[in-house]
Amino acid sequence: MDIGVTQDLSVLALVTTASVGVKMVMGVLLVASFVSWWHIFLKWFDLRRANKMAVAFEQAFWNGADLNQLYQGITRERERNGEMERIFEAGFREFMKLKNQPGTDAAAMTESARRAMRAAYQREMDALESHVSFLATVGSVSVYVGLFGTVWGIMNAFRSLANVAQTTLANIGPGIAEALVTTAMGLFAAIPAVIAYNHYTHDIDRLANRFDSFIEEFSNILQRQAHKK
Repeated sequence: MDIGVTQDLSVLALVTTASVGVKMVMGVLLVASFVSWWHIFLKWFDLRRANKMAVAFEQAFWNGADLNQLYQGITRERERNGEMERIFEAGFREFMKLKNQPGTDAAAMTESARRAMRAAYQREMDALESHVSFLATVGSVSVYVGLFGTVWGIMNAFRSLANVAQTTLANIGPGIAEALVTTAMGLFAAIPAVIAYNHYTHDIDRLANRFDSFIEEFSNILQRQAHKK
């Protein structure tokens, strides 16, 4: 009655003894999980840096800093600028270019600067949103990939019963346990990706609203400057 008692049903043993199809599914899930965790950490640092630099720039901007001096400081250190600095730089550069042209309408100057800031805003948002969709894909697909591996493993377990004279739980238990490991791996890959996607989407939306508010407020400042031309 000791049949199957000595079988090693540890996770490592189930993975190493799995069929080729199940191993391929496990490999895909393992790679997806590794890449998603890599993007999770990178995006955490990116958004933390973007928020920190936005706060620092807003403090400098609203503390009465001279716009020309602020612009010159930003152009000298372009490689260290944050998203909001680059939006400011694009708008102020366009504004000053038109301001130095005689006969330019004040409304046209402001609108051109606004368009330049909107273009810079879109570029910055595209960079912030990069790889976030990958997390959504991993979160939505990994569970189904794991279930596919489970179905494949269970099919193999039942097919192996054709060569067994007596069907017992000891015969099919290891095969079913092996198959269920892929479901667990699918959940392991999907859950962190979904949580990170929802969290980062919220953070990116907050930054987008912050940038959008700055564009409108800075456009009003530029409109007043244009009328002083």
